[in-house]
Amino acid sequence: MSRPICPDRLNHSIRSTMMKQSTISHSWKGIAAFSVAALAITACGPDTNGGDAAEEAADTDWADVEPAESIVFATNHPGGSEDIEAEFIDEFTEETGIEVEVITSGANYEETSQWFQTGGGSNADVVVLSDATWFPNYLNDALIPVDDVLEAADIDVSGYVDALYEDYLYEGSHYGVPYARSTPLFYYNVEHYEEAGIDAPPETWEEVAEISQTIVDEDLAQFGYAFPPSDEYPAWGMANLVWGYGGAWSEEWDFSTVSSDETVEALEFAQSGVEDGWANVAATSQTDDFSSGVASQTIQSTGSLGGIMDTADFEVGTAFLPDGPAAEGETPTGGAGLMLAAASSPEEQLASAMFVGYMTSADVQARFSEETGYVPSHQESDMSDVYADTPQFETAVEQLERARVQDFARVFLPGADLELATTLQSLLTSGDDVREEMERVEAEFESLYETDLADEIDG
Repeated sequence: MSRPICPDRLNHSIRSTMMKQSTISHSWKGIAAFSVAALAITACGPDTNGGDAAEEAADTDWADVEPAESIVFATNHPGGSEDIEAEFIDEFTEETGIEVEVITSGANYEETSQWFQTGGGSNADVVVLSDATWFPNYLNDALIPVDDVLEAADIDVSGYVDALYEDYLYEGSHYGVPYARSTPLFYYNVEHYEEAGIDAPPETWEEVAEISQTIVDEDLAQFGYAFPPSDEYPAWGMANLVWGYGGAWSEEWDFSTVSSDETVEALEFAQSGVEDGWANVAATSQTDDFSSGVASQTIQSTGSLGGIMDTADFEVGTAFLPDGPAAEGETPTGGAGLMLAAASSPEEQLASAMFVGYMTSADVQARFSEETGYVPSHQESDMSDVYADTPQFETAVEQLERARVQDFARVFLPGADLELATTLQSLLTSGDDVREEMERVEAEFESLYETDLADEIDG
């Protein structure tokens, strides 16, 4: 069995992160401290451990297993999806006869993960976990690899968008199926463009700077960066910029790329935008800044499109994330998947696989996407009705062709995403030396890895 990552092993993570937060607002400090402490608690719950999950699942002869008559689905109803989830569950039960009990497991992904790992989810069979919360559950042996049981349930995984499904691949096995998924999207104010005489959105980051400067010269608005709210995940949104310069937050477990010349150059570009006045850092939320016209352009989740269009009193334009000087505009993936609990019986796991397959099927994903704004995780989902009503959403789906699996540091290394968030905010608001700060981040990542993961990964 894998050794749980308990609070004493994360003391270094908490101390170092809190030291870094000396330049951050009190509210952000509180959120950050809670997030890291919650992760420490999250990875210690023994009640959901299923033993050596991978070996037990591999030893199961699924041909001899009959699906259970009922299962438990733990969800935080991403994107306000409680009603539509209930509709899908009724359809699934009518089709299969399998009853599904729904448990609201938290208000967000972090609460759900903590609830699952601290014993609240001891009877859960299917759990909604995000890109950044499933890995601690894997380390705790709380999840089973899904490949064999999905095959036994006749689920064709070839239909999933590759980059979304591969987010759950680790050491040759998948530990989830893409469900409520999103990517960052480039948003722009069409009216500001027209007033400034701009014909089309930028295709490169160099053009972002040029267009932003033109709009600023017209006394309209600046480009908006995301900080400091935790739910806007700045390292996620800025991955496109870093990748575009040839950098990365990590190369698997190699953290030297976070302080490489390429990453430093990308962040110096972002920093210079604020210093030169064509970009700013949101005081509360860059989504609110954009919707109110304070920011003329921004990068935010595709899942924010519906809310932005409901709030904005101007025409909203959408475009692919910009290209960088070294790479096409790749987009990081995000959102949540459906995972199967290791503590469940094989009968419950098989029934859960059938349920997961239904919830991520082409038709259901199309309807889920239309209702919530998440991008469909199935390649064959028919989105034509959505495109007719909201042509901006077609940009988000087409951009999936540029999707790239996220860097290990952000989604697998406990505390690293928080470290990036606080560092990026500091770089953009205080003018700190980028190279020195990113070299410090590299050393911090190495320390986090040695303290929290080395025994698990290397052992």
